Amino acid sequence: MYKYFAAFKAAFPLTLPICAAYLFLGISFGIYFCSKGFSAWYPTLTAASVFAGSLEFFIVTVFASNIFDPIYMFFMAVIINARHLFYGISMLEPYKNMGLAKLYLIFGLTDETFAINISTAPPENVDRKAYYFFVTLLNQCYWVTGATIGAFIGSNIKFNSTGLDFALTAVFITIFVNQWMSMENHTPALIGIFIPAACLIVLGAKHFIPPAMILILVFFVYMYRLERASLNLKGEDKNDSN
Repeated sequence: MYKYFAAFKAAFPLTLPICAAYLFLGISFGIYFCSKGFSAWYPTLTAASVFAGSLEFFIVTVFASNIFDPIYMFFMAVIINARHLFYGISMLEPYKNMGLAKLYLIFGLTDETFAINISTAPPENVDRKAYYFFVTLLNQCYWVTGATIGAFIGSNIKFNSTGLDFALTAVFITIFVNQWMSMENHTPALIGIFIPAACLIVLGAKHFIPPAMILILVFFVYMYRLERASLNLKGEDKNDSN
């Protein structure tokens, strides 16, 4: 039992900033879901079983439209969460030899959980598997708790909920601004703006997202290959000079 308590004690302080964000967004999600006429248990169940903030807001929109297309939902889920492919590759080594716990760690790998687990290592006296498990579990508990509180408020208190669906957009804008200010190379950010804008103009609001995401992915792969080729060329030149 001591190893679990030590892991919880090490993980908890690191997740407190995420607690504040997840509670606020979770409450917004719960209220927004109930404002569309759904029962209070929908937000809690969705938060516990899906646990992907942007996708969950998208699910509300699909459910509210009364049009369910499984193929479209699957494609959009892959597009919205495509970044997790790269998260997963980065976590191959930290999550190595985790046993069955790896299944839950993969399921719970959100942006914030990834940021903690990739940038921090458990203290020497703390079990690695238990540490990563509690970081993931605590973050999910914050989100489910926020969604449940929001569901209770949304199903019992009637008020104008206009604008709550903008909460996640506001978070993404904040992240974008912070990354813009912290990065010297603004090319990826500009590409992320101009390609979707061009696709929106050409294809319209209903069809621009999948082509835009594919074009952005192709462009970044091309940039990555150019960068690797440049590094290899510099390495060859250095070897020749020696």
